[in-house]
Amino acid sequence: MRARLLIAAAATVLFGLLMTHYRFFDMVIYHDAIRWWLGGGELYEYAAPVQGRLGFTYPPFAAFVLMPAAAVPAQLAGWLNAAGSVLALTVALGVIAGRAWLPVIVPLALCMEPVRQTLGLGQINLWLFALVVLDLIVLRRAGSRWTGIGVGIATAVKLTPGLFIVFLLVTGQWRAARTASLTVGALTGCGLLLAPAETIRYFGDLLWQTDRVGAAESVANQSLAGLLARAAAAPDDWWLPLCALALAAGLRRAWLAHRDGDEVAALTLVGLTGNLISPVSWTHHLVFLPVAVYLLATRGRWPAALGCYGLSVLSPIWFASGALARDTFTLMLIALVVALPRRPVARAAAAVELRPVRV
Repeated sequence: MRARLLIAAAATVLFGLLMTHYRFFDMVIYHDAIRWWLGGGELYEYAAPVQGRLGFTYPPFAAFVLMPAAAVPAQLAGWLNAAGSVLALTVALGVIAGRAWLPVIVPLALCMEPVRQTLGLGQINLWLFALVVLDLIVLRRAGSRWTGIGVGIATAVKLTPGLFIVFLLVTGQWRAARTASLTVGALTGCGLLLAPAETIRYFGDLLWQTDRVGAAESVANQSLAGLLARAAAAPDDWWLPLCALALAAGLRRAWLAHRDGDEVAALTLVGLTGNLISPVSWTHHLVFLPVAVYLLATRGRWPAALGCYGLSVLSPIWFASGALARDTFTLMLIALVVALPRRPVARAAAAVELRPVRV
């Protein structure tokens, strides 16, 4: 117990130190863009008075979800989002790891690059992470007819969780896939009814302008596209074949994990694969990375777990030189998609639990 408290205290202090330079940068942009829109401006014409002239990058439905944030000062919206995000992270990790280690696991996760960036920038990734976990673990275990709705909501807000719908199809979870798809369609349809011009413009034009959210070669972009953009010698036509290879490998390993009853590993593999194949995966998008570290640690891969955790806390992409340092998270994602340990015994253990007892 004392060791747990010491670890939790040290991680909390470290998290506080790491958070000192954040100012809810992204939340301020979303907050101001929505206010601009409500004041009569065009949602996607807003350009923040910062370097790069960044603007709103999500589908119009997400703007309606974020409208309450525009009703309060931007900094207050950032703090409220951070508090809710920590709660969402705690609930999701409680589902994955159980309650006993939460006082240690949560502070340790807060120190990792994806989590602290999400909180510090005022991003919404942890909300979406919790929606997927609660949906495909809690609702699925309960046999709920609503399984898939969380994935659908997350995809309507931010398109990248849509890979979980592909996972549901690949693994034959037809009803959940249908529920997720109908949810995306219904919520996107609501966005079309309420903001037709913005919805048509987003899906017809802006969605395909990947450079609108930032430069692909930025070190913050830790997808395969970012790695190739930073590698001057890499041919331009490598991206699609590499993405296809990563997608096939990730979904196959996720299917195998699902077949064996290891749903946490399956979802983690899908989340990490999505980060790899997306044209832009900022470091705050990698929210399944803490779960991958947890799986490595609890399955006896302590050297790998400590290595991944240490690199995720230090985040050498920001201060070290050289290709390996700049692509730290991309290389980590590749290694995890290829080698994240599964537990094939999970299915057998479940079968033993369900076997009737003779008296």
